[in-house]
Amino acid sequence: MSSFWVEAAGWTGALLILAGYALLTSGRVTATSPLYQWLNVIGAAGFIVNGFANHAYPSAGLNIVWMGIGGVALWRIARRKGSSTSAM
Repeated sequence: MSSFWVEAAGWTGALLILAGYALLTSGRVTATSPLYQWLNVIGAAGFIVNGFANHAYPSAGLNIVWMGIGGVALWRIARRKGSSTSAM
């Protein structure tokens, strides 16, 4: 992968995670918001690409865990929505 795309993935990831954190701390989203979780999952993916390409394995490893946490949160959000609509 060319260094341009690796850097673009890293910077995009950083911007997405920062945007999610800014939205959370400003009260515009909650931690259980799908938007917040998607920003974290996609942002972490960008850091993973950049981390592996630059041999920054601790960063890549941290972001694999970060992405997994976001994925579990999204799964729980979807499961909660599904159970609330099936109860009607």
